[in-house]
Amino acid sequence: MSTAYDCTRPDGRDSGLAAAANTVRAGGLVVLPTDTVYGIGADAFDADAVGALLSAKGRGRDMPVPVLVGSWSTIDGLVQSVSQQARSLVEAFWPGGLSLVLPQAPSLAWDLGNTRGTVNLRMPLHPVALDLLREVGPMAVSSANRTGHPPAATAQQARDQLGDSVSVYLDGGPAGDPVASTIVDLTQPHPRVLREGAVSLAELSEVLGVEVEATP
Repeated sequence: MSTAYDCTRPDGRDSGLAAAANTVRAGGLVVLPTDTVYGIGADAFDADAVGALLSAKGRGRDMPVPVLVGSWSTIDGLVQSVSQQARSLVEAFWPGGLSLVLPQAPSLAWDLGNTRGTVNLRMPLHPVALDLLREVGPMAVSSANRTGHPPAATAQQARDQLGDSVSVYLDGGPAGDPVASTIVDLTQPHPRVLREGAVSLAELSEVLGVEVEATP
């Protein structure tokens, strides 16, 4: 059976974060609020948990799971190298609605799906999400919905779709701005925008000093 915690109340937030952290460490799934939509998350380094996440969503390995981090510095241990472009974007837009696709560190023992040696990283601008990430470390997090269904803007919408496949639901109230993150691919010399979202092309171009265009 799943349990929901009202994280808009101090007592509910404390007990919910403790339950969520224990669940993640035990290989279970949790739903958490982010600054875009609600997410379903698992320990990024637990392949079985990530597999359960994909199964709960009805999603295949051909759509790898992004990773959320709780601090700027976490990125250094997860990627092959942090370019100046990546560093500039992190400093400008994290925490916030920008996801970066980078070459992953070859030593990492994780399985996020068919990533072809890359990882999609983001630091969310939501206090509940950040508290959990700082407690348990990087989490594999995807939108909290069944594939093909609308993303969840509330914990209840997530629960209606995912049910008891998720052990803990952290209810942080309605999602603020249900706009997906902008995804920038930095695996090539010139940055490519794979998905336009919360951060505009003009904002990216201004920070990087080059014109950034969306992939056709």
